[in-house]
Amino acid sequence: MKNASARNLWGDYLDKHLEYAFSHEPKVTHFGNSENEVNEALKLILSGKKRAISHSLLGLQYRKEPLPKIGDFTVLTDWKGEAKCILRTVAVRLKPFFSIRESYSKIEGEGDLSLTYWKNKYWDAYTKELEAFGRVPRESMIVVCEYFEKVFE
Repeated sequence: MKNASARNLWGDYLDKHLEYAFSHEPKVTHFGNSENEVNEALKLILSGKKRAISHSLLGLQYRKEPLPKIGDFTVLTDWKGEAKCILRTVAVRLKPFFSIRESYSKIEGEGDLSLTYWKNKYWDAYTKELEAFGRVPRESMIVVCEYFEKVFE
């Protein structure tokens, strides 16, 4: 792990959870594309309001990133790259965009928790993400719904 604060946080977690000593090295990342987005998502996660993140399957494929798997660990950082908490993936669901329901937007924990807010936010995010690959989002595109729990901070 190149990020020293992430390495330290992961080490602190392993000191208390030796059963994960041989787990794959966690992904180190932040959620969002701007300082404001990243810090807002982090605040919601630390408070326990945000318990899921949504990836476009196409985006993951184009970036050659693996699908999240149950049991994966993520060290979440702030915009500056300082590790703030560790998440563990507890469920992964692949769903067409059009099939996302309000119950999921509440678990995502952003904005007013409505499905309308979720769809607008993620449609814009997927539009920007896929533009780099010459693609556009579609109602039928697959969304990777990653559910997580905060296990350490």
